[in-house]
Amino acid sequence: MVEQTRKLLTALQREVLIGILLGDANLQTENQGKTYRLRVSQSEKHKLYVFHLYQIFKELTDSEPIEYSFSDSRNPGKVSKRWSFSTVQLSSLRFYGQQFYGPNGKKLPRLIHRWLMPRSIAYWYMDDGAQKWKGRSLAVRFCTDNFTRSEVQTLSKLLERSYSLKTSIQKQRNQFRIYVSSDSFFQLKTLIYPYLHPSMLFKFPEGDHSLPV
Repeated sequence: MVEQTRKLLTALQREVLIGILLGDANLQTENQGKTYRLRVSQSEKHKLYVFHLYQIFKELTDSEPIEYSFSDSRNPGKVSKRWSFSTVQLSSLRFYGQQFYGPNGKKLPRLIHRWLMPRSIAYWYMDDGAQKWKGRSLAVRFCTDNFTRSEVQTLSKLLERSYSLKTSIQKQRNQFRIYVSSDSFFQLKTLIYPYLHPSMLFKFPEGDHSLPV
């Protein structure tokens, strides 16, 4: 890829970047941290979402999303398809690379309390969120599997303190996830629904008042 070192991120790109880095996206460096590139990869089911993200970061890329196939060693007979794209290497991503990555991989930035805007939460949810019990509850979860228990606690408290969301942390095997209670459904919907891409609305509860917590 051609290296671009002076391209600055827009406000929109910054807010989306924070959200997807809390989710499935990652930053990669090829020159000892001098520059980074953003890589987005999602399943075939989320193809439209990938192309939506591509449009946001298009000016930082040199190729459109591509489809690729892979097989899981746990299920060798099954072939899955994914869509992905990457930006070029950018010095403007170096700061975020330093904030989101440490010696042991992805980490929670110490500045996250300044960065977690409603749009960022929406993209975090689209990347790594889901309904807790589809059709049976208005609760949702954020799959924060990349972060430590302490980091998940920080995120949970931040959602409570900054956005008045009622949250809890539950253990899933050796990882910890954030659950947003049905009690906070309308606060969460007001907060993030305007930013959800149409292709990802299936992830969000429909809001039936008869559903339990």
